[in-house]
Parts: sequence; structure tokens; C-alpha cells
Amino acid sequence: QVQLAESGGGSVQAGGSLILSCVFPGYVEFDNCIGWFRQVPGQEREGVAVIEPYGTTRYSDSVKGRFTISQDNAAHTLFLQMNSLKPEDTAMYYCAADRALCSRHWRSYAGPFGYWGQGTQVTVSP
Repeated sequence: QVQLAESGGGSVQAGGSLILSCVFPGYVEFDNCIGWFRQVPGQEREGVAVIEPYGTTRYSDSVKGRFTISQDNAAHTLFLQMNSLKPEDTAMYYCAADRALCSRHWRSYAGPFGYWGQGTQVTVSP
């Protein structure tokens, strides 16, 4: 498993915005779907958003319309723009890449992941 490097987490009030970044190896985007997961201690990990090699994006219903996933292939960086944040968005956010994330079951995919990050904490206060 290759480590990815996330950044951009922090604390924000409800209604605010954050942007997360994830740097990945230069060849990952050609064969894998790349996405964001989040997890709260004691709860199951949740798929948040994923992007396919040709740019198709998918979102969980809980973030649709508020979060936007994008990637800059020249910079080998994945982004998650998070707007209108809610306290229930509080979690550790992880970047991941794997061919399995291209399936319709991506949200519940439990691994193993070919590429996985150490996570960045997002905390949203009321």
C-alpha cells in the first residue's frame, strides 16, 4: 500500500468552507479511481466522493451539492472543496485510490486499497 499525503483539514464553524488536498504518485490517475472517505471514531468509514480516470464524479447523498471533488493531473493532486459545512461533517478525511473505487459499490468498499493516506481532521462547530 502506497501512502498518499493529505492536507487542508482544520476547524471551521457551520456554514464555512474548507478545501482538502491529496498528492498522489504520477501514474495513479490512469488506472484507478481516486476519492475521499471519512470516518468518525466508533462509526463505519463512509465514501464521500470519487473521481474516475475520465473525470466522472460521484458523491454520497450526504454531501451532494455541497462538496466538489476535482483533480489536477499535472500537479498530481486531488482536491475536495467543502462548502456549507455542517457539524455532522466532522470526521477524519482520507484520500484513497484503487480500481475498486470505480465500481458502483465504491462508497462501502472496505479495502484493501492500493493507495491510502494518513488522514486529515475536519472539525465543524455549531
